Amino acid sequence: MQMNKRMLLASIAGLAVAVAGPALAQKKYSPGASDTEIKLGNTNPYSGPASAYGLIGKTIDAYFKKVNAEGGINGRKITFISYDDAYSPPKTVEQVRKLVESDEVLFVFQPLGTPSNSAIHKYMNSKKVPQLFVATGATKWGDPKNFPWTMGWQPNYQSEGRIYAQYLIKNHPNAKIGILYQNDDYGKDYVKGMKDGLGEKAKTMIVSEQPYETSDPTVDSQIINLKASGADVLFNVTTPKFAAQAIKKAHEIGWQPIHLLNNVSNSVGSVLKPAGLDAAKGVLSTAYLKDPTDSTWDNDPGKKEWLAFMDKYYPDGDKTSSFTVYGFTVAQTLHQVLKQSGDDLTRANVMKQAASLKDVKLPMLLPGITINTSASDFYPIEQMQMQKFTGERWELFGPVLSGGEGS
Repeated sequence: MQMNKRMLLASIAGLAVAVAGPALAQKKYSPGASDTEIKLGNTNPYSGPASAYGLIGKTIDAYFKKVNAEGGINGRKITFISYDDAYSPPKTVEQVRKLVESDEVLFVFQPLGTPSNSAIHKYMNSKKVPQLFVATGATKWGDPKNFPWTMGWQPNYQSEGRIYAQYLIKNHPNAKIGILYQNDDYGKDYVKGMKDGLGEKAKTMIVSEQPYETSDPTVDSQIINLKASGADVLFNVTTPKFAAQAIKKAHEIGWQPIHLLNNVSNSVGSVLKPAGLDAAKGVLSTAYLKDPTDSTWDNDPGKKEWLAFMDKYYPDGDKTSSFTVYGFTVAQTLHQVLKQSGDDLTRANVMKQAASLKDVKLPMLLPGITINTSASDFYPIEQMQMQKFTGERWELFGPVLSGGEGS
């Protein structure tokens, strides 16, 4: 009798384990994911004042074509839906609502622009849909306590501003700084970083601040005003179209300040060539990616990998533009997140994996720069290196730097 009871209990226990096994291994999905597909949403300015950034969206699309050709991620193909928002916040809101509510994407990846992302920030978090690896370095994208569904990717603007301030204090302590900046959160973030980095010296070193609106046709008058202020340093906080205008105009009027150009507009192909390579000679900026025009990387395995990708999947893409390098690298970062997510493709797990990246090395990141995140650190890339434009290419100099607080 006792033996039969034990056998019966053992059988029941075995049956429970057999039933629980598949349940434990069960696949989990949020809208936009299935056994065969992962549907991603994106907005990019393929038209409008920031249309130079359209290269990023096109590169990401090409990268996922490569992923699909190679079998997908954990056996699932990527459907990448990217809409043009023309760098217009109301248009971004309209397109993102369409992505979330009609297309039912798993999440929105790399929506571009500080004003555009600001317009959807609360919406994405109220819907609990990841706004992942946004294409803007505004400091507010690293606030997991208040906005747990939003994460940045590139180094944040305040940190970069502090790096430029460190450079000036060390090398040009008596500089007179003129600032040209876009009159929104993006521009103001950079200005705050510069002022924080300069500390008390900001009051005496900054002699003029000239804002512009994205609707302005040119920034010519601002450049003329900055020259008239007596500034011998230009801190150029602009998107590509206006960056090229500023470099060109300064050259035309014979103003030769120490020229600090924000990282988001230092593309040789998309900014410096349109401005004129001679006009851009001597411009300083920062880098965290290998510049495709720098011959230093000609025999580098990482650059060779990127070139092979471009040749096969985006042959018409600009191989002189840092934007194609950027698109390739941020897409690889997401590839890692989705790989880590396994068969748990819920929105919550995607955010959990995005916040669990440890020392991720990617082929086109500069040596010494890795991607790290945690539940309390939503800034994946926190280091940069100074560089100078020779008239033909960017040349790195000095150590890898961190912008300190906020980075």
